[in-house]
Amino acid sequence: MKARFRFGLLCAGLLLCGTCMPAEAALNRQKPATGAAASFEPFLGRWDLTLKAPDREYASWLEIRREHGILKAVMVGRWGNARPLPKIEITDGKLEFVSPKEEEDRPDDMVFKGRLADGMLAGTTTGPDGAPWQWTGRRAPALKRTGVAGWGQPIQLFNGKDFAGWKFDDPGRADSWKIENGTLLNAGAGANVITERQFEDFKLHIEFNCPRGANSGIYLRGRYEVQVEDDSTAEPPSHHMGAVYGFLAPSPEMPRRPGDWQSFDITLIGRRVTVAQNGKTIIDNREIPGVTGGALDSHEELPGPIYLQGDHGGIAYRNIVLTPAIK
Repeated sequence: MKARFRFGLLCAGLLLCGTCMPAEAALNRQKPATGAAASFEPFLGRWDLTLKAPDREYASWLEIRREHGILKAVMVGRWGNARPLPKIEITDGKLEFVSPKEEEDRPDDMVFKGRLADGMLAGTTTGPDGAPWQWTGRRAPALKRTGVAGWGQPIQLFNGKDFAGWKFDDPGRADSWKIENGTLLNAGAGANVITERQFEDFKLHIEFNCPRGANSGIYLRGRYEVQVEDDSTAEPPSHHMGAVYGFLAPSPEMPRRPGDWQSFDITLIGRRVTVAQNGKTIIDNREIPGVTGGALDSHEELPGPIYLQGDHGGIAYRNIVLTPAIK
C-alpha cells in the first residue's frame, strides 16, 4: 500500500509500533470523559465498520479506548494506515468522531455520528461531494483458535499459464496484469487480482520480485495486507517490506533487495500471523488488530480470498501455493 504523506501518517505508524507518539498533543485535545464511566463501556473496544456509499461499500475499522479518563480512538479508513483520530466524543449515548480532511483527500473533515443499539453501531457521515452516507459497526471478533488439527493438500493458486482461478476487481483495467515467463506480472497501475476461492486459516508460500521504487501488497482473506515495497524507506517500520500494513512492523527487518526474487511464507490462524521472509521469521505469531486499508470487506469472521494489489505496478509474483488448515 503506497502510503500518503498526509496529516497523522508518521504518528500513526509510531503509535502502533509502541514508540513515542507525536500525535499525543492532538489526542489530548479530546475532552476528558465525564459522567459515569459505565456509560462509555459499551463503546470501548474494536469495531468492524462498513461505510455505505451510493455506488459501493467500503471496509473500515475503529478502536475506542479510555486512557486516564480521556477517550481516544484509532481508525483505519477506506485506504491508508491506521491512525489516531483528533476527536472522539460520547455524549448522552451518541458517538461522534472525526477523520481529518488530510486523510480523506477532501476539502473538509469526515465527521461520523452514530448511536449504539442492540450491540451495533449505526450512524451517518458524508461523502466527498457532501452526499449522506450510512455506516454500521459490529464488534470485531476475537477469532481465537484452540489449535490446528493438521494441514490439507497444498493448492497451486497460480498455474503459470493464465488467470484460471483468479478474477479482477475492475475488469476494465485487467490489462495491467500479464502472464510473462511463468510469472504473474503487474505491468502497470490498474486492477487488483483476487482468487475465486476463499480461505480461512492457512499457510501461504509466495515468491515476488519487487523492483526499485515499486509497491504492492498481499491481502490475506482479502483484509490484511502484507506489504511488498521498495519505496517506503522514509515511512514508519510498519509500512516496510513484510509488515502487516500500519499495524505490525517486521523485526528484524531484512536488507532490501530490489530486483531480486524473494519469498514470503505466511501462516494465518485466526487473527494471529507469522511471516517469514526468505526463510527468516520477521513477524512471529502476532495478533492483527483489524482490517488494513484497501480491505475488500470488514467481515473478519468469514473466510476470504488472497488478493494482490495492482494499483501501483511493477511487481511480479510466482509459485503461489496455499495449504489450508484442517480443524
